[in-house]
Amino acid sequence: MEITENYTAAPMALQELCFDVLLEKYAAPGETTALEIQQRVANALASNTAQRERFVTGLAAGFALINCFVGPIADTMTGCIEGVPGIMVALANAVTTMRLGGGVGYDFTPLRPMGAKVKGTDSRASGPVSFMRMFDRACETVESAGARRGAQMGVLRVDHPDIEVFIDAKKTPDFETMGLDSKQSAVLKSLMQDKPSFGWSVRQAFATLSNFNISVAVTEDFMKAVIDDAMFDLIHEARPDFEAATKQCPDGKVRYVYRTVRARDVWMRIMRNTFDGAEPGVLFIDRINEENNLRYCETIAATNPCAEQVLPPHGACDLGSANLTQFVKNPFTPQASFDYQAFAANVAIGVEILDCVLDRTNWPLPQQASESMNKRRIGLGYFGAGDALAMLGIRYDSEAGADLLASITEVMRDAAYLASVELAKELGAFPFFDAEKYLEEGTFASRLPEHIKAAIRTHGIRNSHLLSLAPTGTIAMAFGNNASSGIEPIFSLRQKRTKIMADQSRQTFDLENYSYRLFKQIKGEGAETDVFATALEMSVADHLRVLGKVAPFIDSAISKTVNVPADYSFDDFQQVYLDAWRLGLKGITTYRPSGMLGSVIESADGVGVKSGTNVVQDLRGDDPDRRVELKDVPNITEVLRWPNRPDVTAEGVTYNVKHPAGRFAIVVNHVQNGRKHPLEVYVAGHEQPRALAAIAKALSVDMRTDDGAWLQMKLDSLLSTRGDDGYETMDLETGKTVMMPSLAAGFASVVKHRLMQIGALEVGESSPMMNALFSKREPKTGPMGALGWHVDISNPVTGDDFLLHTKELVLPNGQIRPYSVWLSGQYPKVLDGLMKTLSIDMRISDPAWVAMKLSKLTSFGELRGDFLAQVPGESKQQSYPSTVAYVAVVLLARMKALGLINGETTLKKAVPVAVEVDPPVLKAAGRQCPSCMSMSLHKRDGCDICENCGHTGSCG
Repeated sequence: MEITENYTAAPMALQELCFDVLLEKYAAPGETTALEIQQRVANALASNTAQRERFVTGLAAGFALINCFVGPIADTMTGCIEGVPGIMVALANAVTTMRLGGGVGYDFTPLRPMGAKVKGTDSRASGPVSFMRMFDRACETVESAGARRGAQMGVLRVDHPDIEVFIDAKKTPDFETMGLDSKQSAVLKSLMQDKPSFGWSVRQAFATLSNFNISVAVTEDFMKAVIDDAMFDLIHEARPDFEAATKQCPDGKVRYVYRTVRARDVWMRIMRNTFDGAEPGVLFIDRINEENNLRYCETIAATNPCAEQVLPPHGACDLGSANLTQFVKNPFTPQASFDYQAFAANVAIGVEILDCVLDRTNWPLPQQASESMNKRRIGLGYFGAGDALAMLGIRYDSEAGADLLASITEVMRDAAYLASVELAKELGAFPFFDAEKYLEEGTFASRLPEHIKAAIRTHGIRNSHLLSLAPTGTIAMAFGNNASSGIEPIFSLRQKRTKIMADQSRQTFDLENYSYRLFKQIKGEGAETDVFATALEMSVADHLRVLGKVAPFIDSAISKTVNVPADYSFDDFQQVYLDAWRLGLKGITTYRPSGMLGSVIESADGVGVKSGTNVVQDLRGDDPDRRVELKDVPNITEVLRWPNRPDVTAEGVTYNVKHPAGRFAIVVNHVQNGRKHPLEVYVAGHEQPRALAAIAKALSVDMRTDDGAWLQMKLDSLLSTRGDDGYETMDLETGKTVMMPSLAAGFASVVKHRLMQIGALEVGESSPMMNALFSKREPKTGPMGALGWHVDISNPVTGDDFLLHTKELVLPNGQIRPYSVWLSGQYPKVLDGLMKTLSIDMRISDPAWVAMKLSKLTSFGELRGDFLAQVPGESKQQSYPSTVAYVAVVLLARMKALGLINGETTLKKAVPVAVEVDPPVLKAAGRQCPSCMSMSLHKRDGCDICENCGHTGSCG
């Protein structure tokens, strides 16, 4: 097929289930197409012909609407307290709202805990969870009466005395503790998975809050207590039925201390329940309120049922979502691009549409109408993110994918806020608008570009909040032909979906992902590509990366599920939540498959499961460069001209680097022998960044292979490294100022420039190193996942505190091998570059190669970086010269445990090409070298000689 500019594939007919959902959820009687629905909505909202035509255009680009609410509850059975409805009034309000199709979220924290005094009846309270059951049954009754399913969210603050009961409210039952043996329990779980209707009935019978999502509102004080392993007070305004101390709280109120608990015990209970049953979710409530544009006139305590809108009492989410796939030009071609201009124009129309919805809505309750009119809160978002990236040729699980979604979201933010300012010029600002308070330091609005803030100060703004990324499950199906939901990746290319039918039975449908169908339409049924990154093959770090990049551009919240493999360790799992807190997210929800959870959507990709040495692995084979083929290359280390630095006279060039964190120098040396042979690179200077010298040390070994293709691969890997240490520098080729994405990339650009000058990157007739790789690119897993290994590493001296991960596979010879290594947590981001190069080393067929590289790093030291740590596999501790050195020791221990190396790694004497050099014996960390600043200065033959850079100091 010939692809022309701005090629768009022919429209595809809606799949059967997508069409059913369109008619059932959105169509009025007689309507059979999305356009008819969109025209009806535009007619209802628009006040004139021009506006109607504009709305039809906006809706046709993938816009759809939904509504949810937050209902307040006061601590009284009947009546109200200061205008806040009591339990029974709140229940009636909830039923009214759900009957009209709205979902409701509640903060149950005001309700007194179990055992508190109830003066009116001279009794004791039964606690908020008991009343949640009333709301749950009411919701079930509304649903059975024929209304749409009334979703609910229940929230409780982590300092409520009943928090442990709340956390366990949806706990997955353990059938073995209920009397079944392990075989019977396994049979029951198997039946639940194989028969969706039966499984749903069983889960509903055991889940007393089956019509609730639940989340814990976690405070900053609590999180700090978890980190510090400190005690934490459980408090409430209601007087307990015993003598209790009181405490003054930050909000000025005095509360009773019911109990003091270990914060980590509560945290572990949250983690264990969500690990086993996906709930409760976690809301970082103080962060939500700190960044709120309206923190001067409201306090957020709850969210709507899917948590994409954080809302005040009686708040409503008026949401709309654009279909990102509609803005991709020339999909699945080299000319593919995203039309930012068209997208921004659609965003502006979307803001206008949602603002009109506020005025046209028949609100279930007058308090909801008042809240909406005073603040005019809306939530614009998108769906089809995973599909759009694939259509652009970018994997969702890549750094580039996260960056592109961040740029799209930033464009959406700016276009939405500017559109709301334009509406304010014509219609006025929202009534509660106060420019100075709205833009004061710390609010989301205070982070807007200066020209937008100036416009808000001058003209006001029509809507207090404008952005929200909702799940959009049925919208993406009905209007996107099964595109990916919200900001989520593609779940799978082929799916089985379970749908509740009109007679309450459950029917399973086969579906294909939208962009996958489009790819086959454009490229043909037999075409292959590796751009589809599906949810179940992504790592947890991939999911968090997207959230971390996009969250700063969303003023409300994001509904996104972090998919966790079933075999993920519990220790790693709880680290996900700590990472989310450290990333600055407002909340997090995870999903880890289990027999009790079941699902309404399942992968049907039919990916086979391979096995070796009784270990399950699932590696994709659709990319030839990622396929695993073990090479017979024993003694690969013998390709080295010199295993260690020889005593030769070297020539080199020094490059001075100016970085915001300090100035340092990069020295690249070579030796002359007929032509210039690369010898080494090292970093010098007192302000050199931590761990950069470790990359130099490892790369120096690669230089001494004299293999141009190998060096090119290593440098390209470093050049693609992104981090939080990017900086502006001069391009040595053009002399222009350029932005380097990280220190590792900047370092690589300097080294590459010099190696190109001396001809060291010229590819010869053969490449021993490239030929020795069992996979040129990192193998990718399928939805069943593969092996992994993780270990916590903490250096209290430098503040490094992170998790070391490896991915592992079973080679054709039955050998288990690590093939990728990375870090998550707190560490110098330069180490990302080192891990990328070591991951390539791991794919050399002979494990002696990476073992040799790691053994050299065990002596890497840094000034004031030495620390005590446990010796792997032993109970004793030992002093290690740096974090890098300990990482190398731990990885070597893993290789030894897998039987890849025996005892201490020994370096074989290589056959030299230029000069014969006996390799020196590796030594422990020495003193600091005054030239390169590494801890590699040793006494040799009476002289101080640096084993890293070759510096010779005092002799005698």
